[in-house]
Amino acid sequence: MASLLPDILFEVRAQAPAPSKDFYQLLVNRTEVVFRWWKISLRSEFREARPGEFKESHDDFLDDPSLQIQIAYIFGPGTLDHILNLCQGKFDFLARLPDPLLLCIVAYLDLEDISRLAQVSHRFERLCNSDDLWEMIVQNLCGQITEEMTKLAREIGWKQFFFTNKLQLQLQLRRRRQKEED
Repeated sequence: MASLLPDILFEVRAQAPAPSKDFYQLLVNRTEVVFRWWKISLRSEFREARPGEFKESHDDFLDDPSLQIQIAYIFGPGTLDHILNLCQGKFDFLARLPDPLLLCIVAYLDLEDISRLAQVSHRFERLCNSDDLWEMIVQNLCGQITEEMTKLAREIGWKQFFFTNKLQLQLQLRRRRQKEED
């Protein structure tokens, strides 16, 4: 599974908390953690300061609390936790899957499971409520979908189309036909 990972596992850039204007970059690849900084100051003693770079292996990073504290201060504790997990070999492969592939997988879930999955993260909420997913679900479950039904679904949204009962759909299709005739 590790061969599925890209060379760069994680990358983030940020400005240090106020009042500092310093700029930082953190990069985690398969073998090391790279921490870069650019000192930005109007003070004469820092004008000639050059950018710096610090590289550590994953194991060395796990044993370096001072760098961990600095990363938590600049990038936040959530970022530090994520990097610690990466350095320990705990990869979230599901989060790395592209959206179209995740949509294909989610389309096979039960409706209750889709509603639970939507609560996991902002990404899954977006995917579970997307028209692309609900179009796939409707096409998988409903069999024959006419062009007229497709137009209606695009107007009201595929999720709304799915949860609308047949009588209401027939009424909406009839109204749509009348509008097109007028």
